[in-house]
Amino acid sequence: QVQLVESGGGLVQPGGSLRLSCVASGRACSTYNMAWFRQAPGNERELVARIYWRGDVTNYADSVKGRFTISRDNAKNTVYLQLISLKPEDTAVYYCAANLDWGTTWNYWGQGTQVTVSS
Repeated sequence: QVQLVESGGGLVQPGGSLRLSCVASGRACSTYNMAWFRQAPGNERELVARIYWRGDVTNYADSVKGRFTISRDNAKNTVYLQLISLKPEDTAVYYCAANLDWGTTWNYWGQGTQVTVSS
């Protein structure tokens, strides 16, 4: 079992930046692959970025490439999502997820943190 707690969301102006954090707890959580998803009102949850457990492989949604960066610190059991050049369409609840397999199924989820981009 892995427990995930996100933080760092908030209200930011277009063009601004935020850093989201997700702290994992549980057995061997540093061996889990991690991801960030987001869900805007009326939309399906979408994968934003994912990172391999060793931190050496990352994938991004086309909509965030060049603006968002996922990273992890296994010593702190923490995964980060750096968001820059934010746009109003980035407004969503951002969720952290974890799974042992590198695939499309994510078994563990955090409670989410709200990111609102508005002037």
